[in-house]
Amino acid sequence: MEHESLDATHNRPEGDRQINSPVLSIDIPSYIDQIKNENAWQENDRNAITVFKSDKMRIVLVALHRKAEIQTAHPDNFLSIQVLKGRIGVVADVKQTDADKGQIITLHDKIPYKIKALKKSLILLTVVE
Repeated sequence: MEHESLDATHNRPEGDRQINSPVLSIDIPSYIDQIKNENAWQENDRNAITVFKSDKMRIVLVALHRKAEIQTAHPDNFLSIQVLKGRIGVVADVKQTDADKGQIITLHDKIPYKIKALKKSLILLTVVE
């Protein structure tokens, strides 16, 4: 397996960051500080950063302002949503399930969903093919 990193961008000029290697340590508190200090957090209802990405799995840290929503009508992948801070509601199969800090909601593939921040929240999304 090769190591994979993302290049610096206009929004993230700090330089390359490792997103895939045989063993990868991910410093979540550092990424939380980073996304909460970026302009996107100040200007939008959310900000996110991919902290791991392979051909089978992706892990994304997402900061959501209250009432921010993420949804998809045609999901192809399994999904887990871990609440690191705050409170979210997930609507799937016409049922809403709420989750607080420390809780995880999982969804099978092909289930349309909507995630809504019931208060300012931090979530860790894990998407698996």
